[in-house]
Formats: sequence, structure tokens, C-alpha cells
Amino acid sequence: MNILIRGGGDLGSGVAFRLHRVGWNVVITEIEKPLVLRRTVSFANAIYEKESIVEGTISRYVSDSKVIPELIKKHEIPVLISPERYSFPEYNPDIVVDARLLKIFVEYLLSTKPMVIGLGPGFKVGKNCHAVIETNRGHYLGRALWEGAAISDTGIPGTVSQKSHERVLRAPASGTIQSNVVLGTLVKKGDLIGRINNEPILAPFDGCLRGLMHDGIYVEEGIKIGDLDPRLDNKLIYFISEKSLAIAGGVLEAILTYQNMIK
Repeated sequence: MNILIRGGGDLGSGVAFRLHRVGWNVVITEIEKPLVLRRTVSFANAIYEKESIVEGTISRYVSDSKVIPELIKKHEIPVLISPERYSFPEYNPDIVVDARLLKIFVEYLLSTKPMVIGLGPGFKVGKNCHAVIETNRGHYLGRALWEGAAISDTGIPGTVSQKSHERVLRAPASGTIQSNVVLGTLVKKGDLIGRINNEPILAPFDGCLRGLMHDGIYVEEGIKIGDLDPRLDNKLIYFISEKSLAIAGGVLEAILTYQNMIK
């Protein structure tokens, strides 16, 4: 089975990890400068670091699609900069998973192959995907939907140790992110995490820096650029979240169900 995943952030990487673990071929496509926050569990980080290892699984940045077969033979996940294409002469996917979380309608022309699976808002079964996976935390998280659409974006972050909105680090100004703080650092309330155009990014409470965009990325004021974990356990930053794995389970179910439907 050839899987192509559009978007290698933490949710897309959870899907890639689980599908790769069951023995399928996985390729990830991304933009030139991925806006990944949880870099320690994001295969897209290979674009910045040349390779990314998530729970023992290796992804590797490749600049040419001709290298895809070689990396697949090594049981690695190729990551390409290709925001528009999702099929290559060297790799024709059976399944396309759109994990970019754009939260807008994305155009796909549906046919029997490839199967298109959309994660979260912006996808409607029969219009631009064959199945939708619910990404909203709660009772329906990870559910594979065969009609209708996912729940609209609530804009409410998940609650961890009674912290919700305050976990999110937002850009205090428009500009380029600059930070010397390593992911996994335990910070105190008010500690300096970084700057954007000399405006400080401050820790809102005592916590572990779980996510932060790469230095040098330009962002607009107010957008999410990172997150803080109140649990003060920096080992957790190296493990795929329960949300990502739940969504990945829904993708796996959808693929197997669809294969039975078209037999």
C-alpha cells in the first residue's frame, strides 16, 4: 500500500507513524518552511534538520522524488517539498491523507483511486474526500465519517492539567521568530522564551516548552507559534500525543473499510 500524507506536523506524523508501523509505504509532502510547533514528534522537521526520528522511525528530507524508492527500501519516510503535487512518477499513491489542517475547503477530484482522506474541518464526504476523520477533542475524536463533515473548528485548545487557552503561545507582534530556548526546557512563569521584533515571548506559567516554531520563520501577530505543557515532564515531548494516535487509528480504519468497499 502506498500512502502519501500532505503535511508532516504532529497530527500528520502520528498518522505516518502508525501506517508505517503496519508495513505500508509512506511519503510526506510539505511546504518549503513548515510551520511545525511540536518539532520533536514531527517528521516535517526533516526539512530543517535533514532527518527526523520520531519514536524510532526515521524520516529524511529529499530534494528529488527519484530518491523515494531508495528510502522506502530502507524503511524510512521520505519528506519532499511539494505543496501542490501528491503523485510522482516514482510513487503513485493508493491513499492520499490531507493532514495540513487548513480548515478550508480543499479541492479534490474524486475517483476510485487514490482514496482521499481528510483530517478535520474543510472536508465533506463525497465532495472533496472519501472519508473524514474527526480531529476535535471529545467523544468523536478519531472517528471515521462516511457522510457529512467534521465538526467546525472551535478554536478551543485541549485542556491539560486545567490549562487550556493559556497553554498556547501566540506571536506578540508580526515578524521573525528568534529564540535560544530548546524544546523540553522547564521554564518559570515570566521567563523569556524568545522575541519577535524585540517583543518578548514570555512563559504564561511554570511549564515545559513542548512546541515552538523554528527560528527565522515570519509570522503574523496573534497566530499560534508554540505551546507550554504544565505537567513539567520533558520526556513527554518525544512521544506522539494520544490525539494524534486516535486520529491515526481512524485513518487506518477508513483505509481498510474502503478497501473492502471497492472489492
